[in-house]
Amino acid sequence: MSNFFKYRVYVLAVLIAVIGIFSLGYYSGKSSQSEDDKIASILNKSTGVGDSIDFASFWKAWEVINQKYVPTNSTSTERVSDQARVYGAIEGMVKSLGDPYTIFFPPVESKSFADEISGNFEGVGMEVGMKDDVLTVIAPLKNTPAYRAGIKSGDKIVKIDDTVTNGLNTTEAIKIIKGPKGTKVKFTMVREGEKEPLIIEVIRDIIDIPTIDTETKNGVFIIHLYNFSAISSNSFRNALREFVESGNDKLILDLRGNPGGYLEAAVDMASWFLPAGKVIVKEDFKNEQDAQIFRSKGYNIFNENLKMVVLIDGGSASASEILAGALHEHGVATLIGTQSFGKGSVQELVPITTDTSLKVTIARWLTPNGNSISHGGLTPDTVVKFDEKEFLKGNDVQINAALEFLNTIVVR
Repeated sequence: MSNFFKYRVYVLAVLIAVIGIFSLGYYSGKSSQSEDDKIASILNKSTGVGDSIDFASFWKAWEVINQKYVPTNSTSTERVSDQARVYGAIEGMVKSLGDPYTIFFPPVESKSFADEISGNFEGVGMEVGMKDDVLTVIAPLKNTPAYRAGIKSGDKIVKIDDTVTNGLNTTEAIKIIKGPKGTKVKFTMVREGEKEPLIIEVIRDIIDIPTIDTETKNGVFIIHLYNFSAISSNSFRNALREFVESGNDKLILDLRGNPGGYLEAAVDMASWFLPAGKVIVKEDFKNEQDAQIFRSKGYNIFNENLKMVVLIDGGSASASEILAGALHEHGVATLIGTQSFGKGSVQELVPITTDTSLKVTIARWLTPNGNSISHGGLTPDTVVKFDEKEFLKGNDVQINAALEFLNTIVVR
């Protein structure tokens, strides 16, 4: 998938300490309250939590399970391992945060996620995320199986094959969605404007992720950018060269259905339009002193004659929102379309043990004016809803609105 994650490699000492104390406590015995108090005291010192945190309840529950638990399946003789219970405890702690992007990966899931981010793109070709606690399609990638099957941005996935998605996180859902080329997966979708759920079957394939297309329409140069991949910065530079050589001064940057990607790519692209030093995005960390500001590199090849529109919709997320937000708040571009997705947080993949990991939200993205992207996304200056019936007739009403705007109004 193309969501942006910021990867740093270091050991999360707090959780390592927790795992170590769990094992120590169990194998040394916990028959007395004083022993529980000792364990809680060690744990509090290791993690920096306050004295009010009472871990005795955890150990009591652990012991009750040891002494009394009987599997509901009377034919099952397989015992849940102590390690599996530790993993379950960590997963419960992570879920208590209420953040769909912070996820603990036990060994199997950790390996699967590592394979995914290293470039294993065999599946259906769509980005998914959690919106209002519902698994939602951020965007299908152009010319992928999901795109050709008619899946749309904003579709709510209620079932994947026979698995109900309520209670699944994005990683668990992706694990079910992915599969070998040529195999079939069935989605039950709820779509705005449709009275009944939609059943959509998709044949998995190897995903060739598109990057960019250009065209000229009614005297306006249009760049369709589909993702912020490792090669998208070069592709965008080439598209801008084509725009400059055309002698045009009107530009549409189409970020609809673009689920994001590398932060560095968004910063590089914004730098073509902004003077050196202008703020593009701020990363707001837990500790204020750790805040990081990404500024324009100052390529800034355009003057005040540039007239620019950025198209956004519910499939514009992450790096798309960073680029669109920066260009809009610095007065370079007008936003047309519908509300963006609102994925404005930074995740870091942290190894917990040699075969487990934690994807944890470590920061949030703020626009140059200090607005949190996660709080509802970006609001267009002009709201124009996508009209599928007109689109099938060859009439893109959002593009047309942008064309009309650029051909009749001076943007700057």
